[in-house]
Amino acid sequence: MSVAADSSKTLELFPQSVLAKHNSKDDCWVSTHERKIYDVSKYLKDHPEEADAVHKALDGKHGTDISQMELTTLKFVTDDYLVGYLATSDEEKKLLTNKSHKVEVKLNADNTFDSTTFVKDLPTEDKLSITTDYERDYKKHKFLDLNKPLLKQILFGNFTKDFYLDQIHRPRHYGKGSAPLFGNFLEAFTKTAWWVVPTVWGPVVLYFITTALMNMNNPLALFLFGLGIFVWTLIEYCLHRFLFHFDEWLPEHSMFFMIHFLLHGCHHYLPMDAYRLVVPPALFVVLCAPIYKLVFAALPYYWACAGFAGGMLGYICYDLCHYFLHHSKMPPFMRKLKKYHLEHHYKNYQLGFGVTSWFWDKVFGTYLGPDAPLSKMKYE
Repeated sequence: MSVAADSSKTLELFPQSVLAKHNSKDDCWVSTHERKIYDVSKYLKDHPEEADAVHKALDGKHGTDISQMELTTLKFVTDDYLVGYLATSDEEKKLLTNKSHKVEVKLNADNTFDSTTFVKDLPTEDKLSITTDYERDYKKHKFLDLNKPLLKQILFGNFTKDFYLDQIHRPRHYGKGSAPLFGNFLEAFTKTAWWVVPTVWGPVVLYFITTALMNMNNPLALFLFGLGIFVWTLIEYCLHRFLFHFDEWLPEHSMFFMIHFLLHGCHHYLPMDAYRLVVPPALFVVLCAPIYKLVFAALPYYWACAGFAGGMLGYICYDLCHYFLHHSKMPPFMRKLKKYHLEHHYKNYQLGFGVTSWFWDKVFGTYLGPDAPLSKMKYE
């Protein structure tokens, strides 16, 4: 009986009866008002010097609800000690009656987290998996109903440009797969798994770099390969800033709103959708064709092979990096980059266009620093 608790791991949903069994000093669990369950005994094993103070503070509260303030004071409110969520009475019934013993957890019933509000401090990762209340969101914002196919609503919604741009960049979380775009058999063509990118384009990189290495000076080929990777970082920045975010130049027409939504708006509206995050191969062919023709027209053929292979590898790294920034617990040296990109979604979508680095953001004055302002929210 497990559910997705955050973007990096799966945690169990426990009934009250199970929580109550962990009530000794050597095996002590506590739950918070947010329904998170922490294994305090694990914390005490790691910090024996604090055992007496913790047991005194938790006296009589083993296996019961305690406040988040107490957790913060006791210093163990970190995901390292998070073991699961406490089931509600309704969820306990579902756990016992459904065959898979899995149930979706919705934690925002008390309005403690609203993903549609841009914030100065990035939400913790567990909040990025809290499912949006579809009915409440539609009633409040009068934008899109996540229960129904989205493209039809955009095409016939009669939204103004200002309203569409305001709402499309304010994140929602679908919570159980991918929201419907068409609502029919076309749905499958709108989804791409992350592994498709290296599977399809990896052999292309191998072909072009092998061709270059077999037919030209190898050090020069490797230099051009590296140059191609560097040039890709600029292309990545420009595509993200000027094509994917052609917000200011978006014509006031629902057909163009739909194009904007398919190109990048869907990702900002539903940033944690794992199947609409990397570029589908068909779309990449369209975007890549002009670059391919330019490179092979401007350079000798084998030089072009080496440089284009580097650019393609840069693209593969970009798409994989983008996916894992959203859906994995990154190693320490990548966590700042993850925070930087997620702030593009949850703090200011008009800054921070670099995904694999912030180099070009600093060059062109769009760096999303700690003191950057929040994107304005015009409509509630």
